[in-house]
Amino acid sequence: VQLQASGGGLLQAGGSLRLSCEASGFSLYSYTIGWFRQAPGKEREGVACISRGGSAYAVDSVEGRFTISRDTDKNMAYLQMNSLKPEDTGVYYCAATTRNTATMTTHLYPYWGQGTLVTVSS
Repeated sequence: VQLQASGGGLLQAGGSLRLSCEASGFSLYSYTIGWFRQAPGKEREGVACISRGGSAYAVDSVEGRFTISRDTDKNMAYLQMNSLKPEDTGVYYCAATTRNTATMTTHLYPYWGQGTLVTVSS
């Protein structure tokens, strides 16, 4: 099971960015996928997840701005981020778990990709 996150960058507040997560060695539809982020000096936190059944969830701080999706044909997951704020700055990770239900509890995800840095300037 391997995950590769990409798409990070530097942009101004109010901008948009789409992160991609390429999965290999497994099929996305068999796993719940989560996006997490870690700001400097802070703990890693869940941002959004999509369950094996395709149900998508996002935390309150990004609800209405971030959207998680997946393309099972391409074995890719995405995080569309709109109306970005400086507090969205951090390293973003995608992760996978075989749990059937959606969760954004970090320790329930055994598989992680390397992070991609998102920096939002004010």
